[in-house]
Amino acid sequence: MNDLAASVLAGDRRAVARLLTLVENAPVEARRLLATLYPHTGHAHVIGVTGAPGTGKSTLVNQMTLELRRRGRTVGIIAVDPTSPFSGGAILGDRIRMQDVAGDPGVFIRSMATRGSLGGLARATADAIRVLDAFGRDIILVETVGVGQAEVEIARAAHTTVVLQIPTLGDDIQILKAGILEIADVLVINKADLPGTERVRAALSMMLDLGARSNDWRPPIIETIAVQGLGIAAVIDAVEQHLAYLKDGGRLAQRERQRVHDEIVSLLRDNLTARTLAALPEGALDSLVQRVCRRQIDPYAAVQEIIGK
Repeated sequence: MNDLAASVLAGDRRAVARLLTLVENAPVEARRLLATLYPHTGHAHVIGVTGAPGTGKSTLVNQMTLELRRRGRTVGIIAVDPTSPFSGGAILGDRIRMQDVAGDPGVFIRSMATRGSLGGLARATADAIRVLDAFGRDIILVETVGVGQAEVEIARAAHTTVVLQIPTLGDDIQILKAGILEIADVLVINKADLPGTERVRAALSMMLDLGARSNDWRPPIIETIAVQGLGIAAVIDAVEQHLAYLKDGGRLAQRERQRVHDEIVSLLRDNLTARTLAALPEGALDSLVQRVCRRQIDPYAAVQEIIGK
């Protein structure tokens, strides 16, 4: 198995694909390999691309990749697709819009299904980012599902978050609602050839004026027509400026500490939950469920009873 990790570090694309499959399907088996790779991570600039369905995320990622390759950067792409709650399957079709870069040896594309995870990312996304980082990619682009206002997990996984809007997405109040706009480091108005672009820009500017941010970075608002490749260079410039801002004054290290803190807490929560449920006597959980359904106890009391056992 260590040979697989060594092959990843040596730049073997097939080894990367095999390890990513392990990360998704056999995370326990992949854990030792990820531990081997971990000292070789922390070099890539992770860029999240998020926004509602139909805003053109895949097309923008394709064009951003082309521009990054023109600038001599190697790129890894993780495209997260939704999993059907009925069949459990996923189309994994984001790469259909990335045919321009699919054959480039300097680009590695991986589609991942959410498999029931919320927040726009798959559970294995963080590990997949580390694999591509160890593989030596300069930039890792993470395209989220596009579930709407609650899609904020990407802000914890990425250094820079690009949020897309389009002129036909909704009214000004919809734009100003709390949610993914608050995590934006770069705001992009895609399909800027459509009517209403100026209105969207004005609404976004007003939101930035009114909103309270935890730092002094003001997200730039950039207009693009991704299908024509217009405005893409300005997006990459803004992303690079944001990275420079993070590196200034130790902000990047501070963000990394917070990300690691959040990840450890999340892993601890999942691990303790799994251990607790595994330690319960057979039928104990079903019995508690029945008692809660009969209104004999409330859910909080059920949890306390589980912890007590």
